[in-house]
Amino acid sequence: MNHVGRKILAVLLVALIVLPLTFTVASAQADITICFGFQDLETEFWVAGHRAITQTLRDQGIEVLEYNANEDPNRQLEQIRECIAQGVDGIIIIPQDGDSAVTIINEAQASDVPIAVFNRPPNDRSRGITVVADNVSATEQAVEFIAQKALRQFEITGEAVTPLILVGALQDTNAIGRRDGFFNVINRYNERYPGLFNAPIEVATEWDAATALANLEAAITANPGVDFIFTSSDFLFPTIRSVLEPRGMWQPMGTAGHVLMAGLDGDATACMLIDQGFVDATGVQNLFLEAELTMDRLLQAIADGETQPNEVLLDPGFALTAGNIQFQRSDMWGCVLYDEGFLDQ
Repeated sequence: MNHVGRKILAVLLVALIVLPLTFTVASAQADITICFGFQDLETEFWVAGHRAITQTLRDQGIEVLEYNANEDPNRQLEQIRECIAQGVDGIIIIPQDGDSAVTIINEAQASDVPIAVFNRPPNDRSRGITVVADNVSATEQAVEFIAQKALRQFEITGEAVTPLILVGALQDTNAIGRRDGFFNVINRYNERYPGLFNAPIEVATEWDAATALANLEAAITANPGVDFIFTSSDFLFPTIRSVLEPRGMWQPMGTAGHVLMAGLDGDATACMLIDQGFVDATGVQNLFLEAELTMDRLLQAIADGETQPNEVLLDPGFALTAGNIQFQRSDMWGCVLYDEGFLDQ
C-alpha cells in the first residue's frame, strides 16, 4: 500500500476509534470556531492526531478552519494571522518546531485569542496551552527494557554493547527529550555496571528518512559491531531495516545476531515489528489522551472567557514491550490501527 493510501486508510480507521472520546466542557457550542493549523501529515501519528481533533470538534457542532502549512513555519504564521483576522474563538497548532511555536503563541495572545499546542511543544512553555508527551520518561521506559537485555548478555559474554541512537532535529524539544532519555539510561547503567556500554554513536536524522538512511549507512559501515539501536521515532524502522537486512543484522529475538532495538511513538509498524520479534520495545505517546487534553482545556478557556491560558499538560506515556504486548496492545494507538488491517492493504 502506498503512502497516500495508508493516510486515507488511517483517516477511516481513526474515524472509528476516536468515537469513544468524550469531553467534559459542557459549554461546547455550535457558534464556536476553532482554527487548526498543522504541518504536513507525514506520519501515522500526525494523521491520527489530526483526525481525532477535527472529527471530535465537528461532532460537537464546532466549526473548524483547517490550515496545512506544508512544513513552512513562515507560512503557518501567516495562516494564523489570517485566522485571527477572521475572529476565531481559539487556535490549535501543530508547529514546525519549538521556535516558530513561540512566535505563533505570542501573536495569538497579543490578539487575546486562546491557543493550544498539540504534541510538539514550544521552546518556551510559559505561555499558551501545551499538551505534550513526557518524552524523557517514555524514552527511558523503552530503553530501560533493552538495557536490561543488554545487561544479561554482558553478564554472560563479558563483551561490551555498542549503542546507537538516531537523533531527531534538535531544534525540536521532542527530539531533545528523547535524546536525554536515551543517555539517562545509558549513563545510569554504565555507572552501575562499568564496561557494559561502549560510547554511544549518534546519527543525525533531522526527522527526514533520506537523511537518516545516508547517515545510518555510514555509521553502520564504520561501526559494524553496533548491537543496540534506539530510534527517536518509529517511522524510521523501515529505514533501519533497509540498512541492517543486507548486512545480516535484521534478526528476530532469540536468533544469533539480533540487534536490541527500541523506538518511540507507538505506530502500527512498531506494533507489527514487536509482534514479529524484530523490535523489542517502543515508548508510546497516548495520542487520544493528548487530543482530549488539548480540546478540553481550550474549550474550557473559551467558555470562561480566558484569553491567555498558560498551562502545560503532560501525557506520561508508557512502553509497549515484547514482555507486555499481550496485556497492553489495545492501549497503543498503533496496535489499534495494525489490528484493523492498516498495514495489510
